[in-house]
Amino acid sequence: MIHYMNLNPGPFQWIASGKKDVEMRLNDERRKGIKAGDFIEFTHTGTGEKLLVEVVGCHPFRDFAELYKAYPKTRIGYSKFSKADPKDMLQYYSQEKIDRYGALAIEIRILKSE
Repeated sequence: MIHYMNLNPGPFQWIASGKKDVEMRLNDERRKGIKAGDFIEFTHTGTGEKLLVEVVGCHPFRDFAELYKAYPKTRIGYSKFSKADPKDMLQYYSQEKIDRYGALAIEIRILKSE
């Protein structure tokens, strides 16, 4: 199955360059159907560029704080010199939605970009 998701420029480039191999999302109804062996086509929100990845694994967490503790910050999109803060996810999701659905770590492998 192919899932379609938009990505902001920064995370898109991190994934495209191979620096980020875990995409973090709200574990809502839309994402509960994602499983290992599926594919995700990410669309760059600025340029429309596409990036196809394979889902290697999916891991639900109670919240983003728990997810951040489970992965090295470089795998989830931070440089080794930056501070990884789960509160950064509040720019994408409200605290109410995080409390309701939890977080999902989607481990990915790049297949191709266009």
